[in-house]
Amino acid sequence: MEHAIIAEKAINYTVITYLLYMPISILLTIWVARTLFTHGRIFLVDIFHGDETLADSVNKLLLVGFYLINIGYIVLALKIMGEISDYRGVIEILSVKVGTIILILGGMHFFNLFVFFKLKKRGKKPPPKEYVSEFQGPRKDLPPKPAEPTVS
Repeated sequence: MEHAIIAEKAINYTVITYLLYMPISILLTIWVARTLFTHGRIFLVDIFHGDETLADSVNKLLLVGFYLINIGYIVLALKIMGEISDYRGVIEILSVKVGTIILILGGMHFFNLFVFFKLKKRGKKPPPKEYVSEFQGPRKDLPPKPAEPTVS
């Protein structure tokens, strides 16, 4: 009888931990993702030489990838090994799990910054004169190419 009461309490503490961990972690992920999405746009516009359509498209793709990676990890890390026997255990487990999520979010943030600055550095080199992007069309700062002579 006493063993059943202890097991019931352990299950309740575990469920409490799950119910706190998921929303805290997902809300943190959403907050970081929205912040990166909003404030990262200006870097992307600069990297893509003012092409706002392309920058916005890449920004949305980065956002989706960010959500998939982080929420995927949050779900994978849900399992708790061992029993939680009191509220102290709930707090300790939450601190490890949420702390890990915060470190991963910070790592993802710095990785994004690294990629942005690498792209920006690469973007400083002017594209070749004949460069035509399928997204932008022919470069507008060049005079039109002369027509090739036709051979009869």
